[in-house]
Amino acid sequence: MLTLIGLAIIVVIVALLLTEKVSPVISMVLVPLAGALVAGFSTEEINGFYRHGISSVVQVVTMFIFAILFFGVMSDVGLFDPVIRTMVRVTRGNVIAVAVGTVLISAVAQLDGAGASTFLLVVPPLLPLYQRLKMSPYLLFLLLAASAGVVNMLPWGGPVGRVATVLEMDAVVLWRELIVVQAIGLVLLLAMAVFLGLREQRRIRAQALHAEPAEPVAATSVSQLAAALQPHGATELAIQQATARAADEARAQLLRPRLRWVNALVFVLTLAVLVMGLFPPGYTFMIALCVALVINYPKPKMQIERINAHAGGAIMMASIILAAGTFLGILKESGMLNSIALALVDVLPAMLLPYLHLVIGAIGIPLELVLSTDAYYFALFPVVEQITSQAGVPAASAGYAMIIGSIVGTFVSPFSPALWMGLGLAKLSMGQHIRYSFFWIWGLSLSLLTATWFLGII
Repeated sequence: MLTLIGLAIIVVIVALLLTEKVSPVISMVLVPLAGALVAGFSTEEINGFYRHGISSVVQVVTMFIFAILFFGVMSDVGLFDPVIRTMVRVTRGNVIAVAVGTVLISAVAQLDGAGASTFLLVVPPLLPLYQRLKMSPYLLFLLLAASAGVVNMLPWGGPVGRVATVLEMDAVVLWRELIVVQAIGLVLLLAMAVFLGLREQRRIRAQALHAEPAEPVAATSVSQLAAALQPHGATELAIQQATARAADEARAQLLRPRLRWVNALVFVLTLAVLVMGLFPPGYTFMIALCVALVINYPKPKMQIERINAHAGGAIMMASIILAAGTFLGILKESGMLNSIALALVDVLPAMLLPYLHLVIGAIGIPLELVLSTDAYYFALFPVVEQITSQAGVPAASAGYAMIIGSIVGTFVSPFSPALWMGLGLAKLSMGQHIRYSFFWIWGLSLSLLTATWFLGII
């Protein structure tokens, strides 16, 4: 009975996450509660499940809230802007350099762990450059998606925090083994960027040799310009320009160029404390946020405004993890998860059990097309971890295999709101992006998984 109810809970939650009928919070709170009541557990027992689940994720939630706030403030003050501008300037005009620069710029932009800000930082400055050089904009999204996926292995990036939640581990401790994987991933990405840059250069040259006469294009451009100068077009253009100017002026007021080196020192010291483990991650980001606010925005009103500006993303992530804590608390403490694992062990071939995490990791990118991030880590991973642990596989190894197998494909998945936003900025097609990027990203994922296996991490 526990097996059937546990499977029903997981299937219903995955179905709700896939169809997006309700928010992840609602599905992960109400469905397990209904399942526990159907299984005959008393309210006192359910309270115990809840307390255990919440206590297992408190540290992760604290880290996420203050990490998002801290990196939001670092973005406000313009800490990463000079690096991105320099890379854009250095790579201008050379197709291969642009491809390599895209990887580097995307990696820097993803340091805050927020996909939406990465697309906002990378797409607007680089897209005109790609268009000017006649490079495919889908190459930009391939390199951006892969780079952001590799960097997203950071403990505040999302997937590592989710796995840490399931394993009841410190996210930073889990991440330390992944630093080497990130380094390997970036090296592979740079090599891939060079290869794709050369391929793109050949394509552009071949296209230039067989180019159509320029007159029709010029005529079209003239007609488009004339249309834009019509009253309606002119009004729309004026509104867009005014909105852009207002956004630029608002952001300019937040920039602190004179404090750039001070902010860089705060940033580096924060990462150093995280890596060395001097303080818990949540406390580290709490301190770093306070220091950053005092240095850059000494007035209390401004400090509150900056916190409020980034609170939405922090609260959203925190609410999902807290809801996942209650979901996992019910599944684990009720015995449902263990019961499912035992039932699957009886069904699956014995020789497959010790390698199940590797099999799931190897198909992680295809699974990104059918499973949301929450469904993958909060529904599928706990079951895989329970099965492999009974075959003697360390829980962390199962987590690493599933993270590495899927994380590079985070931004090739239609379940990524940040990707939809980025494609909308560039007016590109989701389907074309998936067709262009899917096999390259899957190949990168399999290469990383193989390298990690050789290193003994999984």
